[in-house]
Amino acid sequence: MAASVYFDHNATTPVDPVVLEAMLPWLSEQFGNASSRHEYGRAARKAIDEARSRVAAAVGAHVTEIVFTGSGSEANNLFIKGVTSFLKPGSLAVSAIEHPCVIKPAEQLVRRGWKLHKFPVDANGQVDALAFREVLSLAPKLVSVMLANNETGVLQNVSELATTAQAPGTFFHTDGVQALGKIAVDFRSLNASGVHALSVSAHKIGGPKGIGALVLDKRAEIEPLTAGGGHERGLRSGTENVAAIVGFGVASELAVQRLADSNRHFAEMRNRLEEGLVSLGARLFGAETERLPNTSYFSLPNLDGETLVAYLDRDGFAVASGAACSSANPEPSHVLRAMGVEAEVARGAVRVSLGAGNTMAQIDDFLVSLRSTVFKLQRLTAMAV
Repeated sequence: MAASVYFDHNATTPVDPVVLEAMLPWLSEQFGNASSRHEYGRAARKAIDEARSRVAAAVGAHVTEIVFTGSGSEANNLFIKGVTSFLKPGSLAVSAIEHPCVIKPAEQLVRRGWKLHKFPVDANGQVDALAFREVLSLAPKLVSVMLANNETGVLQNVSELATTAQAPGTFFHTDGVQALGKIAVDFRSLNASGVHALSVSAHKIGGPKGIGALVLDKRAEIEPLTAGGGHERGLRSGTENVAAIVGFGVASELAVQRLADSNRHFAEMRNRLEEGLVSLGARLFGAETERLPNTSYFSLPNLDGETLVAYLDRDGFAVASGAACSSANPEPSHVLRAMGVEAEVARGAVRVSLGAGNTMAQIDDFLVSLRSTVFKLQRLTAMAV
């Protein structure tokens, strides 16, 4: 059987061969603990330092601002829980479309006496400016707004929002996990606008899973989630995963080098894809505003997204559903619901997220398969009525 065409790069990406080659020595003969003082340990420490420099350069930060974590989710939790641990409980605010790894720790803080405000977005998935200002009038001590949404790909003007939110005692965080490698990310510029922390992850940019980073303004005091030997400036204890850190460094460097060509490639493919989707009567989400160039999120009339994903998978195309479903409690995408999309339409949502290995021929083949699948499912629906 031929390999499935992978159209789910916002979920994760394959490890780039150049990245894998750089990692392999640190999974075999270079096995030292970076805290050791001998030759093996010194080599591991040097490799981590070099990777830290690469990640810092990729996000426009200083090396001392990079704190390696086990994932983007951990980076988000580290800042949200870490910075609030030094504050008296008050208000905090996050957008209604944040990833669960921002919303859930914010909700956990409610049990510790904090008051959570989820500010709305408009029909295009962008933060509602008026509602944002209303939330700011409540003087939140922490605000979090993602750079790019993982489902719709819609971008937020985080610099402008952070400038608006600047106030003594207010910390601003942004989840940049989906943004890195797809748009230019410059922490120095964000920081000047009032952003105190940025979260990023390796496996979204051709790096390995299990490694992320919190880019942190050194003036922001945070308490570590994991205490121990004082690794990562005492902010994330635990023996470093040298191979993964090395891979993250190389992946970050490659992502920046390839950014312009990748975006041109993605935009051409997405335009072809969305022309075909519109011809099938699809509703495109977030298409009226600026999005990541690789992401297309759509729904087809009267079709269930999970069912469509399953049929496409059997046809050899890996895409994602927009529903967070379980057999006991199927729920439509909270992102689409926040955008005012009807629940039934939201349950039909499907995401295609493109990557470096995808081709225009695959897009054309996908549209052929999709047309056939839609016809099949519509016929079955008609027969069931």
